[in-house]
Amino acid sequence: MSEQPAARAADAPRAGDALPPLDPPGGARAVAVWAVGLSVYFVAVLFRTSLGVAGLDAVERFHVSASALSTFSMLQLLVYAAMQIPVGLLVDRFGTKKVLVAGCVLFTLGQLGFALAPSYGMALVSRALLGCGDALTFLSVLRLGARWFPARRGPLVGQLAGLIGQGGNVVSTLVLSRALTQFGWTASFVGSALCGVVVLVLTLLFLRDHPDGHGTAPAPHRGVAYVRRQIAESWREPGTRLGMWTHFTTQFPGMVFLLLWGMPFLVEDQGMERARAGTLLTAIVLAHMMIGVVYGQIIGRRHGARMPIALGTVGATAVVWAVLLAWPGRAPLAVFALLCLVLGACGPASMIGFDFSRPANPAERQGTASGITNIGGFTASMTTLLGIGVLLDATGDDYRVAFCVVFAVQLLGASQMVRLWRPTVRRERERVVVPGRVAAVHKP
Repeated sequence: MSEQPAARAADAPRAGDALPPLDPPGGARAVAVWAVGLSVYFVAVLFRTSLGVAGLDAVERFHVSASALSTFSMLQLLVYAAMQIPVGLLVDRFGTKKVLVAGCVLFTLGQLGFALAPSYGMALVSRALLGCGDALTFLSVLRLGARWFPARRGPLVGQLAGLIGQGGNVVSTLVLSRALTQFGWTASFVGSALCGVVVLVLTLLFLRDHPDGHGTAPAPHRGVAYVRRQIAESWREPGTRLGMWTHFTTQFPGMVFLLLWGMPFLVEDQGMERARAGTLLTAIVLAHMMIGVVYGQIIGRRHGARMPIALGTVGATAVVWAVLLAWPGRAPLAVFALLCLVLGACGPASMIGFDFSRPANPAERQGTASGITNIGGFTASMTTLLGIGVLLDATGDDYRVAFCVVFAVQLLGASQMVRLWRPTVRRERERVVVPGRVAAVHKP
């Protein structure tokens, strides 16, 4: 729907107003620099999901219960979620490179500590350190893409970031699971930690925050007042809140399954061999990668598809999840094929949250707004991981009862998405796209 000329004139920037920066040029150099950032995120996801294939090994190594095992992932996600707004502020203040270097150092130390931890307590500290480093990566990569590629490429660039990151999940599922069988706990985790050293060197040597001539002056920092203003102004935008709830509702079913409870459920409840269960987890990741490209292309061409795709993914996940839990005995392969498809769609659907928050905020608040958005899915995942672990202990490892936690979390998130959709669309229609400049928003 086009705007009236009078409205355009009223909203057009006046003389002396600061204009958004010119669109970045993209091109081969942008791809090369972005690839370095993506390599850091790839390794962060590899380390994050390594416990998903090592959960049964961790139970034996540390002699812990189901709820204690879930504490590993819950603590990691708690640290990750708690750091998202601070990380957004750090990225806005100091740029991508410095934050990614810090992330590399922290998650490498965390993975190495987890490999050598002699006790459950030390292993918990190591996972918290890993979560801290992991938290510094994704928002940095999103900002890097926004600084190196034109705004019209935003949805596709975001989906591709998620796609490449899931490659780390594939490696943890295919390579690390086999390494654990052949070489044992310590050698496997120490060997994987070397990947962190490699990406740290690449980042120090080759990463640049932005193309020449496309930098922006750092936001003036005035202590606590500055932080409060950044957060308050980002939160005031309904698009930021819708982005957070979209991320909250869509991401967690796939993450919970891949991060911790998928392998135990498939092996202990469904009676699968570990190799076949690992193949199913890999299929989820591959589905994620393929669906991410499709979602990115559709939303890049038509922003009005954002909400139908997000809610459609939530509904499909709930239906297939219900069929799996209600199936008497062991479910057939067809049900697991559908499960792989819908859980694979959860990650790409969560990226739609950033397509709501990104156009709602100016460049100097992108990191903060993305941090608020990214809190959503990890808060939902952390809550669900803990809920499942507690119910498993309370019900004597009844996965079908414990996994019902997913429906309650989906219902909460979907209701908030529906509530915030109209205010977000109304705000988007009030914005102006300045010709030749970075688009503030795409019209639905």
